[in-house]
Amino acid sequence: MNDASDGMIEPGTPVDLTNCDREPIHLLGRVQSYGALVAVSPDWTVRHASENLGSILGHDVEGAIGSPITELVTAEAFDRIRAGMEKADLARHPLRLFGVVLRTTGRLFDISIHESGPYILVEFEPKADPRSGDVMSEVYPLIQKIDTSSDLDRLAQDAAEGLAQIAGFDSVMVYQFQPDHSGRVLAEKRSDGETRYLGLNFPASDIPVQARALYKKALLRLIADVNDPGAVIRPGIDETGAPVDLSLAVTRAVSPIHIEYLRNMGIEASMSVSIMKDGELWGLFACHHNTPRYIDYERRTAVELFAHLFSFELSEYEARVRARAQEDMSRLQTRIMSHLADGHTLDASLLALSGDIERVIPHDGTVLYHDGAFTATGVTPDADEFEPIARMLDRSTGTQIFATDELRRDMPELGDLSDRVAGILAIPVSRHPRDYLVLCREPVTKKVNWAGDPTKPVETGPNGTRLTPRKSFETWQQDVEGRSESWSDHARHAADQLRVVLLEVFLKVTDASAEERKRAQEQQQLLISELNHRVRNILNLMQGLVSQAKADATTMPEFTDRLHGRIQSLARAHDQLTRDQWDPAPLKELIRCEFEAYAESKSDRVLIDGPEILISPAAFTNLALVVHEMATNSMKYGALCDRSGQVHVALDERDGGIEINWTETGGPPVLPPTRRGFGSTIIEMSIPHELGGEAGITYPETGVKARFFVPGPHVENILDAADQAEAAPEPSPQATGEGFALSGRGLVLEDTLIIAMDAQGILEDFGASEITLAASVDEALASIDTAPPDFALLDVNLGEEQSLPVARALAERGIPFVLSTGYGERQELLKTFPPCPIVQKPFSSDSLRTAFAQATGR
Repeated sequence: MNDASDGMIEPGTPVDLTNCDREPIHLLGRVQSYGALVAVSPDWTVRHASENLGSILGHDVEGAIGSPITELVTAEAFDRIRAGMEKADLARHPLRLFGVVLRTTGRLFDISIHESGPYILVEFEPKADPRSGDVMSEVYPLIQKIDTSSDLDRLAQDAAEGLAQIAGFDSVMVYQFQPDHSGRVLAEKRSDGETRYLGLNFPASDIPVQARALYKKALLRLIADVNDPGAVIRPGIDETGAPVDLSLAVTRAVSPIHIEYLRNMGIEASMSVSIMKDGELWGLFACHHNTPRYIDYERRTAVELFAHLFSFELSEYEARVRARAQEDMSRLQTRIMSHLADGHTLDASLLALSGDIERVIPHDGTVLYHDGAFTATGVTPDADEFEPIARMLDRSTGTQIFATDELRRDMPELGDLSDRVAGILAIPVSRHPRDYLVLCREPVTKKVNWAGDPTKPVETGPNGTRLTPRKSFETWQQDVEGRSESWSDHARHAADQLRVVLLEVFLKVTDASAEERKRAQEQQQLLISELNHRVRNILNLMQGLVSQAKADATTMPEFTDRLHGRIQSLARAHDQLTRDQWDPAPLKELIRCEFEAYAESKSDRVLIDGPEILISPAAFTNLALVVHEMATNSMKYGALCDRSGQVHVALDERDGGIEINWTETGGPPVLPPTRRGFGSTIIEMSIPHELGGEAGITYPETGVKARFFVPGPHVENILDAADQAEAAPEPSPQATGEGFALSGRGLVLEDTLIIAMDAQGILEDFGASEITLAASVDEALASIDTAPPDFALLDVNLGEEQSLPVARALAERGIPFVLSTGYGERQELLKTFPPCPIVQKPFSSDSLRTAFAQATGR
């Protein structure tokens, strides 16, 4: 409903506030009077302007339309606008400029600029008062007062009080959206010290769908005066017949229906601030004032910053809840393991510990459904009643928990069960369906307080079929039956932790002896912690490599080559470490491996002198990146870029650590780099920053020289001559695949789509005419039976199955294939699978070329 229709709806249309879902509130065609707006084309010609341009900016609106914007503002102001736009992403976020002098009068303005369709929208708000200090500095002390160690209500109340101090509104509420899109007021701060809406619920129809969508785009909305008629934008439509889209306009006028809603609440000014969490609309700060109230754009930006920081506090609160749940589950896990260690079965242990689980996750009954066997204690469904629940869980849960406080809503066919069991929290205890630990709760009768009757959101007005917002906000109580107490965040997090514990116990422990169970669980916890730590570090490292390689490169091929080289260097270092069971690894082998990967026939011009040094795993991957950068630089620009140069790497013991002297000779004249890229940063900063060592590199014309020092704590051992001979790896000749090409159809069996597509692209580059992708053993076998491939690439592990049946089927048909794996157990694979080459993930074009050259005998 826009201004033209004045909220009228077609006769016969059901009258409900959900009609507002169709109201184009972003196309109202006017702005609020506290600011003016112009829409300019890319050549800075004014195409639309609000009719209050004269009173705000002192320039007649009719004269402005069709004129360049430079006739409205001074040259200095225009230069500042353009300079700001060069750094902004106007399609997603508005550019904010504060305290700008736009006219020769010297008056200060705040400005918002953003893109909207074919236009750039520029909004001007005159500052009511001179600038006084940095309003942003008010935010952080108030955020620091928020207590994340208590409960959510206390957290919200602290936030409401903080925002009230910044914004100065008579009332500030924290309004949280519920799963059904209704809202609940968690906190309220009023200047009169009273509470009016605290604890009340507002129906979902109070905030229409498109309003919630706009709250995600434009995070702050000020309505300075509900009686403000606003200023019309002229012309109302462009040559295509479309009005200006005001979705992100800070001065956008207000829907007539929302104005009536606010009047019915008895307020004259309002401000709403979105609270975002994990990219979704978690709730709102709702600010109300009994009289008109305007706060300038700069202070509103400080308010928006406060809301952003509050979102981080919410995440911190949730992290504390998760940590507490994890601590509770750790204690419970100890009890479960103790029972299993005493020889009890998992079923008996869980039921015996029902009381311990109840203290962490309050409930009234427990069902264990395992291998079709039903065991229960407390208030639960019986075995026959649970069968349809188990089928529903099989369809909807997968391996995640399932929680509901109104089971009859999810399964209306259950009938009379809701008078005994209203809520369930289902925890899968195996990777396959049909095995669940289900916690049950009895129904409770609740009184839910609403701000007005939620079943009567609108009335038909006296002047025809016109949507009229509800007028009453008095507390209205609703008796809710057939529902249990809601499962709290702590209960859900604790259940998820219990799910992990039970899955691991179920898979790893149940068939072992008591002592083996205990040791396996302790080791598993250590491995999970270590794996979590390493995976997070690797992900952070990959993110850094991607962003820095992007900043370093000038072309996409250059970016791809640099990123690929660094990832492969880390992969080779990781292979060396895992081959030795994550024990200290030899530095010489690392250097040789890096040169052999890139220098190929030139690697015989690399001389490595000194003792063999075993480097700690933490330092080994760090040195791998440094050696990679030095080696690739030598290949591109240094001693190995021509036919005569040499690289000499001398290793010497010093002060318990190792000094590495890198000298390049015989190559082309050296020129120092003209800029310091990411590779230079790795060379110069990685060892000092990560290992506490030293690094230096110089560029004399005769050849690059570098010196690195790795401190003693990272040097595990320095081998003598006899030890070196024993530790030296035996060389194994490998086909290089040089000049290799494929032809015909191929099969890629890989359950991760991105990896499968990467392999497909590489094999097509080799000459394959067609590549079939399969994600499971059955899918691959069906493809082989239908259209046998000429070659195949098989991932060893496919989730819950291995590709062994496919490998055997290919071997029986004499079809060459290559295995890919992220595990280091190469010898075990050679024993289990038919003879074939094996490549380690992450594979590359070179490693696949070599492997397929071996597989096809070429």
